[in-house]
Amino acid sequence: MDWTFLITIGIIVIVLIVIVALVLWAIGIYNRFYTLKNSSEATLGQIRVAMKKRLDMIDQLLGAVKSYAKFEKETLEKVTAMRASVATAGPGDLNKVEAESRSIFGRLLAVAENYPDLKTNTTVMNLMSSVKDIEDEIARQRYTYNNISQEFNTMMDTIPSNFIGRFMGLIKLEYLQFEEAIKTPPKIEF
Repeated sequence: MDWTFLITIGIIVIVLIVIVALVLWAIGIYNRFYTLKNSSEATLGQIRVAMKKRLDMIDQLLGAVKSYAKFEKETLEKVTAMRASVATAGPGDLNKVEAESRSIFGRLLAVAENYPDLKTNTTVMNLMSSVKDIEDEIARQRYTYNNISQEFNTMMDTIPSNFIGRFMGLIKLEYLQFEEAIKTPPKIEF
């Protein structure tokens, strides 16, 4: 038996095993990137749905408040425009919609405070409670989205996964800030 032939075959087998292992490892990283990307898109979709629900309820609150006080036509138009834009909004746009909807909601609360009958209206109370539930849902989804984004962005920043991410043409995910929510959460209790 020729030992050089066996050694050569052994080296070739080892090299092939290493190559296969590296390819499988790269495929694993590739799949992880796309798993995180798809999870972030799904979570962003859930946030869009929740924000649309909130805007729908604000619209309903506007209707209830309108019967007690004259509310700006401009406010109703803003809510309608925001509802239309939520479906295609990216993280940066959702941050803006979040700030604007909180501002409108705050003004609605101020109007409600000035009308005692409105504060005890069952419809208004139910809508306020529903908005609180949706606020909680948005907060949970934002937390999930930001955790996914953090893991994705960490992979984009660390070696060796960053090489694969760059090769794939991926860019870091934008975090959902909702700064306004952190500074002044809306009061919805009477």
